[in-house]
Amino acid sequence: MWGKKDKKSTISFQTLIGRETELKGDIYFKGGIHIDGHITGNVIAEGDSSSVLQLSENSGIEGEVRVPHITVNGTIKGDVYSSEHVELAAHARITGNVYYNLIEMAIGAEVNGKLVHQSESEDSSVVKFDIKEKQNSVDQ
Repeated sequence: MWGKKDKKSTISFQTLIGRETELKGDIYFKGGIHIDGHITGNVIAEGDSSSVLQLSENSGIEGEVRVPHITVNGTIKGDVYSSEHVELAAHARITGNVYYNLIEMAIGAEVNGKLVHQSESEDSSVVKFDIKEKQNSVDQ
């Protein structure tokens, strides 16, 4: 709209978590990830402003989500941090706070928590994550 390129047509997903898959533990990724299954743990994009998370209708995450571009049509129980764009489709259910720069909500989407707008300068420190920080905290 208004001369912007349609990002959805250029999304490439390197990782797919299938419908019958249940993962326990944190996921750190770059690029695109599509989740049809369930994750108990945090989902974090590593310092890349073009990373994308897509959560399908029957999927769920129990943990914190830190990804620049997020499309939710499933369930998230935990806080959501997005430095770029959050899209909540009709079946989206979030129990936790949503920190966003730009948000789209379809009729039927539900957020049980706070919607907190953050400017680009504020949220860049919230979303960016370096895998070395995680490794250092694990080693201690």
